[in-house]
Amino acid sequence: MEHLPFKTGIITGSLRRDSFSLKMAHCVMKLYPSFMYELISLCDLTLYNEDLETDTPPEGWKNFRESVKDQDAILFITPEYNRSVPAVLKNAIDIGSAPHGRNVFNRKPTAVISLSPGKMGAFGANHHLRQSLVFLNMPVMQQPEAYLGESGKLIGGDGMIANQVTEDFLRGFMEEFQKWVALHSSAEKY
Repeated sequence: MEHLPFKTGIITGSLRRDSFSLKMAHCVMKLYPSFMYELISLCDLTLYNEDLETDTPPEGWKNFRESVKDQDAILFITPEYNRSVPAVLKNAIDIGSAPHGRNVFNRKPTAVISLSPGKMGAFGANHHLRQSLVFLNMPVMQQPEAYLGESGKLIGGDGMIANQVTEDFLRGFMEEFQKWVALHSSAEKY
């Protein structure tokens, strides 16, 4: 059952207050307001430890799981650390997919934007993250792919995208993501 606007959680792969990923999340929300966005914080997530998976798991885990569960779709915006995703993002994926049989990411349409100060646009992190998302049973948008290099130059002092080419690309990316979410949304999330 299609309904607009879709509730879309944005998970950024960085804890830094002034991170490029968080700045890009804010740009995307302003640039493409057709979704109802929620920034889902990773700041309160302790490291996943199955011993803590009791009737009263850590409060940060409960809040994170509820936030993800409440979304129609998830947009990941991540930097790259050592050709992979940051540990905080992998930890969030582990928390959200546990305990076995209660994966809050299950069947939620998703897309990935990766960015880095270098020219490769966090290509390694983007593809490494996609591997995990497939295992989580999330329909991952295949095209267009979003690898944004030289992230320090992409966002201007006004908090908006600093060049028209990138702005046009991101607007097109989000239009395709909206179609992707509509295609994969269903009333039944099992």
